[in-house]
Amino acid sequence: MPLTPLDIHNKEFGRRLRGYDEDEVNEFLDQVIKDYEALIRENKEMQNQALSLQEKLNHFTNIEETLSKTIIVAQEAADEVKTNAKKEAQLIVKEAEKNADRIINEALSKSRKVALEVEELKKQASIYRARFRSLVEAQLDLLSHDGWDSLEGGERLASEISRGS
Repeated sequence: MPLTPLDIHNKEFGRRLRGYDEDEVNEFLDQVIKDYEALIRENKEMQNQALSLQEKLNHFTNIEETLSKTIIVAQEAADEVKTNAKKEAQLIVKEAEKNADRIINEALSKSRKVALEVEELKKQASIYRARFRSLVEAQLDLLSHDGWDSLEGGERLASEISRGS
């Protein structure tokens, strides 16, 4: 067990003939006590300071670990967000492509239907024109034949018959 200032103060030495001067020894011991007390106080302050610095170091070490973990978590979260964003973008692009294909297919289908309808209408118009032309030609044929005169004579005969009755 280390000596304390009180141990030094209470130390008594035995007396012998031709020993040291008691006053000088007491003065020296007083000086040793003062220096020893100062060293003990300084040592205590250094220990307190070392403890305080160790606590600060532990605190900053904890902060560093927390920040490292936070950075890792943030990086992982950023990677996950990036991955999810890429997946979502791919899904959006695929959906847009599907919609575009669907719209194009619908437009092509409608275009084909309209083209078929136009062809059908052209055919019907051609048939109508041909029938109308043949009707007009038949009517013109009728008008150009001399059969009208016989019709007029038949009307006279009919009117003569109806008068005579």
